[in-house]
This record gives sequence, structure tokens and C-alpha cells, in this order.
Amino acid sequence: MSETVKGHLSAGVTVVIWALTFISTKVLLVNFLPIEILFIRFLIGFFILTVASRKFIPFKGWKQEFFFMTAGLFGVFLYYYLENVALTYTLAMNVGVIGSISPFMTALISRFVLKEGTIPRIFLLGFVCSMIGISLISFSGSLNVSPIGDGLAMLATVCWASYSLLIKRISGSGYSTIAITQRVFFYGLLFMLPVFLLSVDRFDVTRLTEVTNLGNLLFLGIGASALCFVTWNFSVKNLGAVRAAVYIYTIPMLTTVASVLLLGEKLTTKTAAGILLTLTGLVLSELPNYLRQKRKV
Repeated sequence: MSETVKGHLSAGVTVVIWALTFISTKVLLVNFLPIEILFIRFLIGFFILTVASRKFIPFKGWKQEFFFMTAGLFGVFLYYYLENVALTYTLAMNVGVIGSISPFMTALISRFVLKEGTIPRIFLLGFVCSMIGISLISFSGSLNVSPIGDGLAMLATVCWASYSLLIKRISGSGYSTIAITQRVFFYGLLFMLPVFLLSVDRFDVTRLTEVTNLGNLLFLGIGASALCFVTWNFSVKNLGAVRAAVYIYTIPMLTTVASVLLLGEKLTTKTAAGILLTLTGLVLSELPNYLRQKRKV
């Protein structure tokens, strides 16, 4: 099996699990603060990765550490903290759909910040189409849907796009995917520790004795963090940041179905139209890459 095929398979596994994280987090927000969920899940993830691989990346100067620190800041702390806070304001399906514009953000940052690649006109058409779709979702008529939550979810996509591009660069250092993920988790935990200490006066350990809470935290820590960050970083390494990001397109549909079935959230006509427009825009944006690959074949 080629590395490219492995990259596609690992990306597929990743998005299936990540699609369920919105539901799991939404359940935990009843008893936990966003920063508590975030800190616990990545602490569990860091522990699992340390057990899995006891080889630590050696310190070779602050230039190398800067990339690890920045990846931890954007991909572990800011992305998930903004996303968790967004879930306190808006619906799980909204956060899932808005998160699907990460491929756009990845391509935009790659083109205008890193000066890599080009952006075809059809890509811009797809971007506009998706923005219209996201607007329909955000203002679907539900009074409990807040533009604040949707805005935070949008900002989180910028953080994730930055993280993916950083990981693509770090993956060329020759270190194992597990070791890289472990180092990124370490810095992510350091960044969120001050927020955790300032936000939590007293941590109620008894909440962890409830099966629902413990089960969801273990799912987020072991599955969605330790496992999925390794599989995602592996995908980015083998497919590239933009190609791997294509798999995020499927998350809105998976999240929406899960939120309707598990949380009882209502799927309105406007929301359904918004999802369709968002996904149509994403497909249009990826069309040039698909046609380019077909010509090579």
C-alpha cells in the first residue's frame, strides 16, 4: 500500500471521529467549562502518546522549537478553545459546517502569506458560494443561534489552517508523526494552563465518576486527540495541507446527521440549503485540483 493511499485512509478515519467530537463536547459542556474539556482531553492525549513512544525530540535550538510552539498555540490551544466556546453560543451542526471552510483558509494562507500556489477563479466562486451557505446556516431563524458563536467558529478555522501548514513544514524534519504530535501537545498544554488556572477555582473530581462524562472525555482524549492528531499529521505529511483539508468537506454532513440523531437538533429548510451551498462551494474550489490530476493520468 502506497504512502498516498495510507494518507487518504488516515484522513478518512480522522474526519469520521472528528465529526462526532462536536456532539461529545456539547454533552460535556453541561458539566464542564470549555477550558476544562480542552485541558483534560489533551492531557489524556499527551499521556497516551508518551506511553506509545518514549522517544522525545531533542532540543536543537529555538528556531525548531518556534514551529512546535506555534503549532501548539494554533492547532491545540486556540483552535479548540475557540471551537469549545463557540459551542456554548451556537448549535453543534453550525460549528461543524463552519469548520468546513478550513480548506479555503488553508489555500488562502498558503497563497497570500506563504506565496505558494495559485487561486483559480472557480475557487473564488466556490468560496462565495460557501459563504452564502454559511450565512443561511447562521441566520436560519433559530433565536438561540448567535453570530458570536458562529464568528468564533470562523476564527477557529483560520487557526486550524495555520496549524496544518505548520505541520506540513515540521513533517519535513524527519521526526516520527507520534513524536511531532507529542511535542505539539506539550506546548499546547503549556499555553492553555494559565487560562485553566484562572478559569477554574475548584475542580470537582466527582464529575469524572459519571459514566457519560468519563466516556466522552476518554473518547476526546484517546480517539479524537491522541489518535486523530497522529493520523491527521500523517495525512498532511503524505498528501499536503490543502489536499488533506479536502476531507474536512465531509464533516458538516456527518456532524449534522449526528446532531439531529443524538442531540435532537432540528434541521430546518434554510439550514439544509445552507449545507448544500457550503458543500457545493467546497466542491467547486477543489475542481481545478481534480481536473489537474485527471490530465496527469
